[in-house]
Amino acid sequence: MHILVVEDEQLLGKSLSRGLTEAGHECTWTRSGEKGLEYAKTQQYDAILLDLMLPGIGGLEVVRALREEGIGTPLLILTALGSVDDRVQGLDHGADDYMVKPFAFPELLARLNAMWRRASPRPALSYEAGPLALDLGSRKVTRNNKEIDLSPSEFSILELLMRHAGQIVSRKMLNEHLWGQDWNGMTNVIDVHINHLRQKVDRGFDEPLIHTVRGRGYVLRTS
Repeated sequence: MHILVVEDEQLLGKSLSRGLTEAGHECTWTRSGEKGLEYAKTQQYDAILLDLMLPGIGGLEVVRALREEGIGTPLLILTALGSVDDRVQGLDHGADDYMVKPFAFPELLARLNAMWRRASPRPALSYEAGPLALDLGSRKVTRNNKEIDLSPSEFSILELLMRHAGQIVSRKMLNEHLWGQDWNGMTNVIDVHINHLRQKVDRGFDEPLIHTVRGRGYVLRTS
Protein backbone atom coordinates (compact mmCIF):
# COMPACT_ATOMS: atom_id res chain seq x y z
CA MET A 1 0.00 0.00 0.00
CA HIS A 2 0.99 3.64 -0.46
CA ILE A 3 0.23 5.27 2.89
CA LEU A 4 0.08 8.97 3.72
CA VAL A 5 1.15 9.73 7.30
CA VAL A 6 0.16 13.12 8.73
CA GLU A 7 1.88 13.34 12.12
CA ASP A 8 3.58 16.39 13.63
CA GLU A 9 5.58 14.51 16.29
CA GLN A 10 9.07 14.07 14.81
CA LEU A 11 9.98 10.81 16.57
CA LEU A 12 6.63 9.13 15.96
CA GLY A 13 6.53 10.27 12.34
CA LYS A 14 9.99 8.85 11.65
CA SER A 15 9.14 5.63 13.50
CA LEU A 16 5.93 5.14 11.51
CA SER A 17 7.67 5.85 8.21
CA ARG A 18 10.45 3.39 8.99
CA GLY A 19 8.09 0.69 10.26
CA LEU A 20 5.69 0.95 7.33
CA THR A 21 8.56 0.85 4.84
CA GLU A 22 10.08 -2.20 6.53
CA ALA A 23 6.64 -3.85 6.36
CA GLY A 24 6.73 -3.46 2.58
CA HIS A 25 4.59 -0.36 2.20
CA GLU A 26 5.38 2.92 0.47
CA CYS A 27 5.11 5.84 2.88
CA THR A 28 4.77 9.60 2.47
CA TRP A 29 5.08 11.57 5.71
CA THR A 30 4.25 15.21 6.41
CA ARG A 31 4.03 17.06 9.72
CA SER A 32 1.50 19.62 8.45
CA GLY A 33 -2.27 19.34 8.23
CA GLU A 34 -2.23 21.74 5.30
CA LYS A 35 0.30 19.63 3.40
CA GLY A 36 -1.54 16.43 4.30
CA LEU A 37 -4.76 17.84 2.88
CA GLU A 38 -2.94 18.97 -0.28
CA TYR A 39 -1.27 15.58 -0.81
CA ALA A 40 -4.50 13.65 -0.20
CA LYS A 41 -6.35 15.82 -2.73
CA THR A 42 -3.73 15.65 -5.49
CA GLN A 43 -2.22 12.17 -5.16
CA GLN A 44 -3.59 8.67 -4.84
CA TYR A 45 -3.06 6.82 -1.57
CA ASP A 46 -4.33 3.47 -0.34
CA ALA A 47 -4.70 4.67 3.26
CA ILE A 48 -4.13 7.74 5.44
CA LEU A 49 -2.82 7.82 9.03
CA LEU A 50 -3.83 11.14 10.55
CA ASP A 51 -2.94 12.70 13.90
CA LEU A 52 -5.88 14.52 15.45
CA MET A 53 -3.92 17.28 17.21
CA LEU A 54 -2.08 19.13 14.44
CA PRO A 55 -0.89 22.75 14.32
CA GLY A 56 -2.87 24.93 11.94
CA ILE A 57 -5.50 22.76 10.28
CA GLY A 58 -6.48 20.07 12.79
CA GLY A 59 -7.12 16.43 12.01
CA LEU A 60 -10.91 16.71 12.17
CA GLU A 61 -10.84 19.58 9.67
CA VAL A 62 -8.71 17.49 7.32
CA VAL A 63 -11.13 14.55 7.54
CA ARG A 64 -14.16 16.75 6.97
CA ALA A 65 -12.58 18.54 4.00
CA LEU A 66 -11.61 15.28 2.31
CA ARG A 67 -15.01 13.67 2.76
CA GLU A 68 -16.84 16.81 1.59
CA GLU A 69 -14.84 16.65 -1.65
CA GLY A 70 -15.76 13.00 -2.14
CA ILE A 71 -12.30 11.62 -1.38
CA GLY A 72 -12.97 8.26 0.24
CA THR A 73 -9.42 7.08 0.95
CA PRO A 74 -9.49 4.81 4.04
CA LEU A 75 -8.45 6.95 7.01
CA LEU A 76 -7.27 6.00 10.49
CA ILE A 77 -6.98 8.64 13.21
CA LEU A 78 -4.07 8.56 15.68
CA THR A 79 -4.47 10.62 18.83
CA ALA A 80 -3.66 10.92 22.52
CA LEU A 81 -7.32 11.77 23.14
CA GLY A 82 -9.01 8.55 24.16
CA SER A 83 -12.47 9.46 25.45
CA VAL A 84 -15.58 7.95 23.88
CA ASP A 85 -16.73 11.40 22.73
CA ASP A 86 -13.43 12.00 20.94
CA ARG A 87 -13.63 8.66 19.14
CA VAL A 88 -17.25 9.22 18.15
CA GLN A 89 -16.46 12.71 16.86
CA GLY A 90 -13.63 11.40 14.68
CA LEU A 91 -15.74 8.61 13.23
CA ASP A 92 -18.69 10.94 12.67
CA HIS A 93 -16.47 13.25 10.63
CA GLY A 94 -15.68 10.38 8.27
CA ALA A 95 -12.71 8.50 9.72
CA ASP A 96 -12.77 4.73 9.21
CA ASP A 97 -10.90 3.75 12.38
CA TYR A 98 -9.32 5.22 15.49
CA MET A 99 -6.25 4.33 17.58
CA VAL A 100 -5.18 5.90 20.86
CA LYS A 101 -1.50 6.62 21.52
CA PRO A 102 0.57 4.79 22.58
CA PHE A 103 -0.30 1.79 20.43
CA ALA A 104 1.31 -1.47 19.33
CA PHE A 105 2.68 -1.26 15.80
CA PRO A 106 1.54 -4.81 14.83
CA GLU A 107 -2.04 -3.80 15.73
CA LEU A 108 -1.71 -0.69 13.57
CA LEU A 109 -0.63 -2.84 10.62
CA ALA A 110 -3.55 -5.22 11.21
CA ARG A 111 -6.03 -2.34 11.32
CA LEU A 112 -4.58 -0.84 8.14
CA ASN A 113 -4.94 -4.14 6.32
CA ALA A 114 -8.50 -4.63 7.59
CA MET A 115 -9.42 -1.08 6.62
CA TRP A 116 -8.01 -1.61 3.12
CA ARG A 117 -9.97 -4.87 2.70
CA ARG A 118 -13.20 -3.11 3.67
CA ALA A 119 -12.64 -0.26 1.25
CA SER A 120 -14.61 -0.23 -1.96
CA PRO A 121 -12.46 -1.04 -4.98
CA ARG A 122 -11.36 1.99 -6.95
CA PRO A 123 -10.72 2.15 -10.67
CA ALA A 124 -7.03 1.92 -11.51
CA LEU A 125 -5.46 5.05 -12.90
CA SER A 126 -2.88 4.83 -15.64
CA TYR A 127 -0.53 7.08 -17.59
CA GLU A 128 0.90 6.69 -21.07
CA ALA A 129 3.77 8.62 -22.65
CA GLY A 130 4.81 7.34 -26.05
CA PRO A 131 5.95 3.72 -25.65
CA LEU A 132 5.85 3.96 -21.84
CA ALA A 133 2.82 2.93 -19.78
CA LEU A 134 2.27 3.04 -16.01
CA ASP A 135 -0.70 1.51 -14.18
CA LEU A 136 -1.29 2.69 -10.61
CA GLY A 137 -3.69 -0.13 -9.82
CA SER A 138 -1.36 -3.01 -10.65
CA ARG A 139 1.78 -0.89 -10.11
CA LYS A 140 3.01 -2.18 -13.45
CA VAL A 141 5.29 -0.30 -15.85
CA THR A 142 5.94 -1.32 -19.46
CA ARG A 143 7.89 0.06 -22.39
CA ASN A 144 6.96 -1.32 -25.80
CA ASN A 145 4.86 -3.87 -23.86
CA LYS A 146 7.95 -5.12 -22.01
CA GLU A 147 7.49 -5.02 -18.23
CA ILE A 148 10.03 -3.03 -16.19
CA ASP A 149 10.67 -3.93 -12.54
CA LEU A 150 10.90 -0.79 -10.38
CA SER A 151 11.38 -0.17 -6.67
CA PRO A 152 8.59 1.74 -4.85
CA SER A 153 10.64 4.95 -4.92
CA GLU A 154 11.45 4.59 -8.62
CA PHE A 155 7.77 3.92 -9.37
CA SER A 156 6.71 7.08 -7.50
CA ILE A 157 9.28 9.21 -9.31
CA LEU A 158 8.23 7.85 -12.70
CA GLU A 159 4.57 8.46 -11.82
CA LEU A 160 5.27 12.15 -11.23
CA LEU A 161 7.37 12.46 -14.39
CA MET A 162 4.64 10.82 -16.47
CA ARG A 163 1.92 12.93 -14.89
CA HIS A 164 3.87 15.99 -16.03
CA ALA A 165 5.21 14.50 -19.28
CA GLY A 166 6.86 17.17 -21.40
CA GLN A 167 7.19 19.52 -18.40
CA ILE A 168 10.20 20.08 -16.17
CA VAL A 169 9.86 18.48 -12.73
CA SER A 170 12.16 20.03 -10.14
CA ARG A 171 14.12 18.11 -7.51
CA LYS A 172 12.04 19.84 -4.85
CA MET A 173 8.83 18.52 -6.43
CA LEU A 174 10.31 15.02 -6.58
CA ASN A 175 11.47 15.21 -2.97
CA GLU A 176 8.05 16.31 -1.69
CA HIS A 177 6.29 13.69 -3.83
CA LEU A 178 8.56 10.95 -2.55
CA TRP A 179 8.88 11.81 1.13
CA GLY A 180 6.31 14.51 1.84
CA GLN A 181 8.76 16.69 3.76
CA ASP A 182 10.41 20.06 3.09
CA TRP A 183 13.35 20.04 0.71
CA ASN A 184 16.56 19.41 2.67
CA GLY A 185 19.20 20.06 0.00
CA MET A 186 20.16 16.40 -0.47
CA THR A 187 20.06 16.61 -4.26
CA ASN A 188 22.26 13.54 -4.64
CA VAL A 189 19.50 11.30 -3.24
CA ILE A 190 17.13 12.25 -6.04
CA ASP A 191 19.96 12.05 -8.58
CA VAL A 192 20.77 8.48 -7.52
CA HIS A 193 17.12 7.40 -7.85
CA ILE A 194 16.87 9.08 -11.26
CA ASN A 195 20.06 7.36 -12.42
CA HIS A 196 18.70 3.94 -11.44
CA LEU A 197 15.34 4.73 -13.04
CA ARG A 198 16.98 5.91 -16.26
CA GLN A 199 19.00 2.69 -16.49
CA LYS A 200 15.85 0.60 -16.19
CA VAL A 201 13.59 2.68 -18.46
CA ASP A 202 16.05 3.71 -21.18
CA ARG A 203 18.63 0.92 -21.25
CA GLY A 204 18.48 -1.09 -24.48
CA PHE A 205 16.42 1.51 -26.34
CA ASP A 206 17.65 3.97 -28.97
CA GLU A 207 15.52 6.86 -27.71
CA PRO A 208 16.06 8.08 -24.12
CA LEU A 209 12.86 9.25 -22.40
CA ILE A 210 14.19 10.75 -19.14
CA HIS A 211 16.25 13.90 -19.64
CA THR A 212 18.16 16.18 -17.25
CA VAL A 213 17.53 19.91 -17.50
CA ARG A 214 20.65 21.42 -15.94
CA GLY A 215 19.92 23.49 -12.87
CA ARG A 216 16.16 22.94 -13.10
CA GLY A 217 15.28 19.25 -12.78
CA TYR A 218 14.13 16.45 -15.05
CA VAL A 219 11.65 15.93 -17.86
CA LEU A 220 10.09 12.87 -19.45
CA ARG A 221 9.95 13.60 -23.16
CA THR A 222 8.86 11.50 -26.14
CA SER A 223 9.36 12.48 -29.77
